[in-house]
Amino acid sequence: MTNIQPQYFDPETPVAVIGHGSWATALVKILTDNKNRVFWYVRNTEVMEHLHAHGNNNRYLSTVHFSFSKLTVSDDINFVVKNASVVVLATPSAFIQSVMEGLDEPLTDKYVISSIKGIIPDGYVTIAEYVNQRFELPFSQIGIISGPCHAEEVALERLSYLTMVCKDIEMAKLLGARFESPNIKIKHSTDIYGVEYAAMLKNIYAIAVGMCHSLRYGDNFISVLIANAVNEMDQFMEQTYPYDRNVLHSVYLGDLLVTCYSQFSRNRTFGLMIGKGYTVKSAQMEMNMVAEGYYATACIRKVIEKLDKPVDMPIMQTMYGILYKGKQAKKQIENLLDTLV
Repeated sequence: MTNIQPQYFDPETPVAVIGHGSWATALVKILTDNKNRVFWYVRNTEVMEHLHAHGNNNRYLSTVHFSFSKLTVSDDINFVVKNASVVVLATPSAFIQSVMEGLDEPLTDKYVISSIKGIIPDGYVTIAEYVNQRFELPFSQIGIISGPCHAEEVALERLSYLTMVCKDIEMAKLLGARFESPNIKIKHSTDIYGVEYAAMLKNIYAIAVGMCHSLRYGDNFISVLIANAVNEMDQFMEQTYPYDRNVLHSVYLGDLLVTCYSQFSRNRTFGLMIGKGYTVKSAQMEMNMVAEGYYATACIRKVIEKLDKPVDMPIMQTMYGILYKGKQAKKQIENLLDTLV
């Protein structure tokens, strides 16, 4: 196993969680329920004060109540990171750079885990790549935690599966143990690249499913759309980063399915609104939440433009035309039909 500090795996050594949205709140619940000491960075003053006064996040997953015996909430990111050995990033990708701007505390002795299913919008790099480049942290100290898992079902304590991804499989097992509980089962992987990109791609396909539902396509067609989405995902990952992965495993296919079908999926909701005629801007404003698939669409388009051998991705290209070129959703979906197998 990689020669790293043993406190990464010790529940008595704190974990820092960066972010105060629904997924950050769910992760704090998972970690504290599993007896981890947690330092929680909440930069929104109203949310932080409400947490201190009432023990819950008044904006997200408000039914979850926290005990402060294992939890410290602060709006000082340096204080939070300094006290932790493991740092979990759980803020939307569009905001991660601004959130981390104020961090002066070095990460050299930390293990950073990204739970963000998105891309740095202006740089087209994944979160793992951003952490590696911005903080000069080796990939041996960067991990990913991915689904299929919706924050709302974690709050309801429904059985969920997460996958811990590290370059070293033993590292993944040890770090994964910090999240495992009766309601949270942990799988393990070393496919950092594939899991990050699969998490981005599934958000694009969930937008497509939402659009098609609004346009009155039924379950028969949507099943065909998702089957083709799996094929696109597999081809993209194999051509950009070949790896001995099975796209039918839950961290790939399972995450795609739950994001496409769940009532809790913000990307599906975003697609529903676009299908109803909302503009991208108006849908974003009304949701008041980030649909990561919007940014992922531009990123994936940029990646395939740079490939020597193009990947045939008609669903993704259709979403790009609708979301970035202002093309009419109804007409573009009609044009997509004959490309599906």
